[in-house]
Amino acid sequence: MSEVAAFSSVSFVRDQRPILQDISWVIDSRERWVIVGPNGAGKTTLLSMLASLTYPSSGTVTVLGETLGKTDVFELRPRVGYASSDMTNRIPYNETVLDSVLTAAYGVTGRWREDYEDIDTRRALRVLSEWRLDDLAESTIRTLSDGEKKRVQIARAVMTDPELLLLDEPAGSLDVGAREDVIEMLDHFASDPGSPAMVMVTHHVEEIPTGFTHLLVIAGGSAIAQGPIADTLTGDVLSEAFGRPLSVTHNNGRYQATAL
Repeated sequence: MSEVAAFSSVSFVRDQRPILQDISWVIDSRERWVIVGPNGAGKTTLLSMLASLTYPSSGTVTVLGETLGKTDVFELRPRVGYASSDMTNRIPYNETVLDSVLTAAYGVTGRWREDYEDIDTRRALRVLSEWRLDDLAESTIRTLSDGEKKRVQIARAVMTDPELLLLDEPAGSLDVGAREDVIEMLDHFASDPGSPAMVMVTHHVEEIPTGFTHLLVIAGGSAIAQGPIADTLTGDVLSEAFGRPLSVTHNNGRYQATAL
């Protein structure tokens, strides 16, 4: 394995309010990480740093061998795939699914006058097929269900064959059927040795795909625990993070948290 990203004593302050405090964390190429914690814990800020969209107030963040603040982020960002609802909201509602994914090749969110090569189109069509969107290639974003939009987010993020894939609540707000579709596809993708290192944020341990390997739990901007999921995802850890007694059960590689 090789190091993909590292946080060394990282803190972040916004409007004089501490968001992250003294985070140290290393991501290796074969690891698939989940970040869990309550609302406001700093989960999305961590993803934003990995995407080189936010800089630490103190400490050091390296991503794909580049140190934030000392590198050209416009060269770094295309190497990182970032799937989030915010990105989907930037895509014009009349854009087709195919173009929504294809435009990732240029790092834009609406097709205009870019000149795409045949290899780009073939790649986009292959990605759509992998995420069960090929039948929707000519549909517009406005016509999609929430589950289909989530899959478009992911397909767009993997279009450029990134070295690091970031997923911000990829199954959030979905009904149970759509949620399980997304989790099943993420499990398959995460289990593929050819897939990049991955970091996924979720509020719910039930949404952790079985192919994910490691867990970072944060609360109040601090790391409560980190390590292999089997060792880290415990009732004691979640109880500390969420501030109430919780138990964790495990069945067929999936987890569930309930109050005691």
